[in-house]
Amino acid sequence: MQIPEFTCLCPKTGQPDFATLHLDYIPDKTCVELKSLKLYMWSFRDRGAFHEAVTNEILDTLSNCTKPKYMRLTAKFYVRGGIFTTVVVDHTKKGYTLKQPLQLEFNGNGQSTYT
Repeated sequence: MQIPEFTCLCPKTGQPDFATLHLDYIPDKTCVELKSLKLYMWSFRDRGAFHEAVTNEILDTLSNCTKPKYMRLTAKFYVRGGIFTTVVVDHTKKGYTLKQPLQLEFNGNGQSTYT
């Protein structure tokens, strides 16, 4: 899933931070419901949050609710102060093994891809 309109606030300045989130997961018994996901993402619009903390919080919440075999959240925050921030977190269910490891690659434009 791609979530291109994620926003939260910088906890230091109160300025908005914008990101595109990519949620990849292998479900087990339950799935992510899209309207609930949208409303959950909107809940961050008026909250101050550091990039790393908010990315971890979202993954923790989603993985605790859905108990997937595997879930990865990539948060690609837009440039601020000349720096792109990409935060990648993942969760693997105990006993589950990915068939192929994922590697993150960056290009010179602040973009990242998986191979």
